Amino acid sequence: MHATSRSIVTNQTGPHDDVSRRVARALEHPLRKPVAEHTRAAFVEADAWLAARQAPLILDAGCGVGLSTRCLAERHPDCAVIGIDRSADRLSRDHGTLSDNALLVRADLVDFWRLALEAGWRPLQHYLLYPNPYPKASHLKMRWHGHPVFPTILALGGRLELRSNWRLYVEEFALAVEQATGLRAAILEHEPTNAYLSPFERKYHLSGQALWRLTVALPHCPSLLPE
Repeated sequence: MHATSRSIVTNQTGPHDDVSRRVARALEHPLRKPVAEHTRAAFVEADAWLAARQAPLILDAGCGVGLSTRCLAERHPDCAVIGIDRSADRLSRDHGTLSDNALLVRADLVDFWRLALEAGWRPLQHYLLYPNPYPKASHLKMRWHGHPVFPTILALGGRLELRSNWRLYVEEFALAVEQATGLRAAILEHEPTNAYLSPFERKYHLSGQALWRLTVALPHCPSLLPE
């Protein structure tokens, strides 16, 4: 079976020249964006759900329709898996019953991450799956490593895993991680061998595109954020 998905088209020839400046700015200037009330309410419910389980936490950030969350919950039955996405439409699609160790949350990720760090969450694993590349050079600030929330993502700690079909995006993320933490993230070409973690992974792989995976073990480090 084959799929058709266009490859990433970018006007960059290498890592963006402004990555270092964006990361430095995020480390020096606190993010003052007010937390949306719908995300605050969603977080309160998620926090209560997690507290009732007393299990290691896996975060599936930007989970889309929630298939990756379901897959992670099945692979890790002893963990509590929380998938977060901003789209009510995506999260409402019927993909079967959600297991008891999984929860889908509609929330703004930028706000949810900040609330999670404030509440002392310490994920065992933290996934950032496809797509989020924003391939135009002018869109660097929309990539997670170019966004002011980047230090919060790292400060939560745990085994962070990023997957993408755009190697340059993964390389930039690794540069940003090393600048912020001094840690070198591992980058490997990813071969799913039919064990797809998300619909995008399946689509890109069946389209013949190379997939890339970045992993790094991060300490829980709230002090990474500027005051």
